[in-house]
Amino acid sequence: MFQKTSLSAVAVLCGAIFSQVQAADNMTQYQDEARSVVKTFGQTLGGELKKALQEQGPAAAISVCKDTAPAIGSQLSRNNGWKVTRVSLRARNPMLGFPDAWEQKVLGDFDARQARGEAADTMEQAEIVTEPQGKFFRYLKPVVTQELCLTCHGAREKIAEPVRDALAKAYPHDAAVGYTVGQIRGAVSIKRPL
Repeated sequence: MFQKTSLSAVAVLCGAIFSQVQAADNMTQYQDEARSVVKTFGQTLGGELKKALQEQGPAAAISVCKDTAPAIGSQLSRNNGWKVTRVSLRARNPMLGFPDAWEQKVLGDFDARQARGEAADTMEQAEIVTEPQGKFFRYLKPVVTQELCLTCHGAREKIAEPVRDALAKAYPHDAAVGYTVGQIRGAVSIKRPL
């Protein structure tokens, strides 16, 4: 009897260990795939922004962030079956960029970590969460303000008047100004159903 019980306990323990190892492997795979999608998003959007800036100037580039960025996120979402979007605690377009509760918490954590001296470009957050709709892999990678970003996201008084006018027209409730180089401006968010 003792041997049967011991063997059963060992089998249960081995099964639990195998499940944990498999979950860790899945998490690594999910993170790697999320990083790849974020990289594709950033490279595609960056290329479109640079092209618009060179060909038409800063005021015209606003349409890239307004129209092209959500289209890139939608295309990546359709390609993967995930939700790929940009979010910010100071959203330019609250209809598209306002973070949910999980994203708000992580964005707040990113800001606190940066305030303690951690480099924003090395940060990311990945976890599996259970929500009323089911289980999801969630991933957030900060968008770090670059020098070029200040054209539209810098101190309001330093933004060129034509750009300020275009921003006011496109985003009447704009809160995405006043950033400095290196500051976390928001994040690319991935929500993957499991």
